[in-house]
Amino acid sequence: MVTGELKSKIDRIWDAFWTGGMSNPLEIIEQITYLLFIRRLDDLQTAQEQKARRTGNPAEKAFFREDQHHLRWQELKNKDAQTMHRLIADEVFPLLQNLGADESTYSDHMRNARFTINAEKAGILTRVVDLLNSLPMDRRDTNGDLYEYMLSKISTSGTNGQFRTPRHIIELMVAMTNPKPGDRIVDPACGTGGFLVSASEYVRETYEQQLYKPEWNRQFHEDMFHGYDFDSTMLRIGSMNMMLHGVEHPDIRYRDSLSEGAIGEADDFSLVLANPPFAGSLDYESTSRDLLNVVKTKKTELLFLALFLRLLQPGGRAAVIVPDGVLFGSSKAHKDLRRQLVDGQKLDAVVKLPSGVFKPYAGVSTAVLFFTKTNAEDGGIGATDEVWFYEVTADGMSLDDKRTPLLDVEKSGAHPENPLSAEEHAKNNLPDVLSRWAHREGAERERARTEQSFTVPREEIVGNDYDLSINRYKEIVFEEEDHQDPLEIIEELEKLDDEIRTGLAELKEMLK
Repeated sequence: MVTGELKSKIDRIWDAFWTGGMSNPLEIIEQITYLLFIRRLDDLQTAQEQKARRTGNPAEKAFFREDQHHLRWQELKNKDAQTMHRLIADEVFPLLQNLGADESTYSDHMRNARFTINAEKAGILTRVVDLLNSLPMDRRDTNGDLYEYMLSKISTSGTNGQFRTPRHIIELMVAMTNPKPGDRIVDPACGTGGFLVSASEYVRETYEQQLYKPEWNRQFHEDMFHGYDFDSTMLRIGSMNMMLHGVEHPDIRYRDSLSEGAIGEADDFSLVLANPPFAGSLDYESTSRDLLNVVKTKKTELLFLALFLRLLQPGGRAAVIVPDGVLFGSSKAHKDLRRQLVDGQKLDAVVKLPSGVFKPYAGVSTAVLFFTKTNAEDGGIGATDEVWFYEVTADGMSLDDKRTPLLDVEKSGAHPENPLSAEEHAKNNLPDVLSRWAHREGAERERARTEQSFTVPREEIVGNDYDLSINRYKEIVFEEEDHQDPLEIIEELEKLDDEIRTGLAELKEMLK
């Protein structure tokens, strides 16, 4: 967690850019990312040099040659404003853009990088560098928290908020899908990489011992995390986000995931984690024929679901956020896709989210679908048996535009440090979601439809035209109220009326 002192430093860095005339939050994060990247390269090379001296073996890689020592962070940070600006603009950036011989993540997303701090305002650069240099970057968890706090600035800067899914919702989805060594994880609309970052943290914390094995460690860094986006700014930020969370070579690259010819590794991933854009429609001519063969539609939310099915290998699982319309839409495309999930695959769960989760930028009602690819219609095994439903009514934050935390940090998120009371559960359902999810094949099947979670057999869903909205199956208990007999009410009114007349008569006599 970012301390108040560190938040204050980041806020001062942000303010330095604003006072210098740079108001686009994405541009500010880009420039901060580049500077952190320069510092990170220097730290990596320093660590390799120290290891080489210790072992007597040559360093694995030198990002800076001996004659480029003056371009390293340890030297740049001490230069005057104009010299620092000239070195970064004229020498460091060209160096970074040409680090592509090994096709590393670094070079892939720095080739089109632009240094946009004006030379006339080089004083801003020295102030920012001083502040960045004071940030502790020696611990991976601190690096990640710092970067997450910077990314949170996007969500408080107007229309760019759609790029971020609330971190606690991401962490819940990751915990429920339990990514592990050997998984190949993909987010086809990765943005800043929030799902991939959270998955990497979960794997590192949950399977730490396995990652000591060289084969799993290599797979973790080079072949576990895959993200696609068609916004170059998002790709750079997402790549650096992964790097600052300790994943050195994630596969994050340009791809318009729904377009013709975009599908590459079909049937190749074991886990999809995503919150795809679900606003608007696409032109049939530009949409992948492979996806249109699954579902004939222009709606992006349905096309992305078809894409997830294409990307997953048999036995692969998915946790994806969808708008409520996907659950009950009456068009042929909606019904066909739900039929595919229920009959052709294994639909595991529908977790209904409260409508305020994405405020203040969107009040749309959403749900998380959990499913496993089985190809049951093609002779596979494991088609849907029962679907687990959970209605989240509180996520630990107010559901208005302010999104104020309702509980202390240790009681927030899906993994609270301390157990929640019934009163606290009413403010944060996420730990309960995770707890009940673990028993969906057992005790959860015994729950009544009046409870917050329950299961519904496949046959009932089919009988309801594959409707997946929780209100279709949830039973509402109405408390019976005792009503007074109308004749008794009339008698009481007559008695009051008599008392009023008597009182008025007495008052009238007193006034005579």
